[in-house]
Amino acid sequence: MKLIYSGKTKDVYTLDDGNVMLKFKDDVTGEDGVFDPGANTVGLSIEGVGRAGLRITKYFFEALNERQIPTHYIDANVDEATMIVKPAEMFGDGLEVICRYKAVGSFLRRYGKYAEEGQSLDAFVEVTLKDDERGDPPISEDALAMLGILSKEEYATLKNLTIKIAEFVKAELAKCDIKLFDIKFEFGRVGDDRHIALIDEISGGNMRAFHSGKPVTPLELATILLDEHK
Repeated sequence: MKLIYSGKTKDVYTLDDGNVMLKFKDDVTGEDGVFDPGANTVGLSIEGVGRAGLRITKYFFEALNERQIPTHYIDANVDEATMIVKPAEMFGDGLEVICRYKAVGSFLRRYGKYAEEGQSLDAFVEVTLKDDERGDPPISEDALAMLGILSKEEYATLKNLTIKIAEFVKAELAKCDIKLFDIKFEFGRVGDDRHIALIDEISGGNMRAFHSGKPVTPLELATILLDEHK
C-alpha cells in the first residue's frame, strides 16, 4: 500500500492488486469554523464525520451499482473508514460537478443580481475546475472541449449522469423529509474502455440539505438517513 495523494477530506493509497483505497478523514470543508460544502478549504474537524460520510457513501454507491449506474466503488470498511475503488483517470486535474435545486451558496453570490435566495432551480448542472489557486472557477461545455479536458460527447454523458444520480439522492432523502438544495459530484474515466463513472463519495460533506427547516450537518444526515429511517 502506497500513499499517492493526501486530500482535504481523505487520503488515497494504491494497493498491490491495482485498486485504490480511500481513507476518510474527520475534516470537512468550510470557512472560519463553519461547515460549507462549497468551500475549497478545510474549515473544521468533526469527530466521527469520516465514518459517517463513508456510511452514506456506501449506502448510495451500492444502490447505484445495483441500478447499473457506473461508479468506481468496490467495497467499504466503515470501522476503518476505508473504501476500495477502481482506479480512475481524472479530467485534467479534476472537475467538480454540482447539481443545484435552490439558489444558494456560490450560485447566489455570482448571480444574485438576477436570482433570489432560495429560488427553485431545475436541476441546474454546473462544472467547476478543481483549482484552489483560482477559486475553483466555473467552466462551460465549449471551454472544456476547446481545452481538451472533456469532449462534448463526454460532457453530455457527465450531465445526464449528474442529473440521474442527483434525482436518486434527492428522492432517497425526501423519504426522510430531508430537502436537497445542491450536491457536488466527481467523475472520472474508469476501466479499459474508459467509461465515465461516479468517483469519490456521496456524503453530507458534499451537499446542502435541510430537515425541519434547519441545515443538516454531515453527522446528522447519517443518523436521519441510516438510523432513524431504516
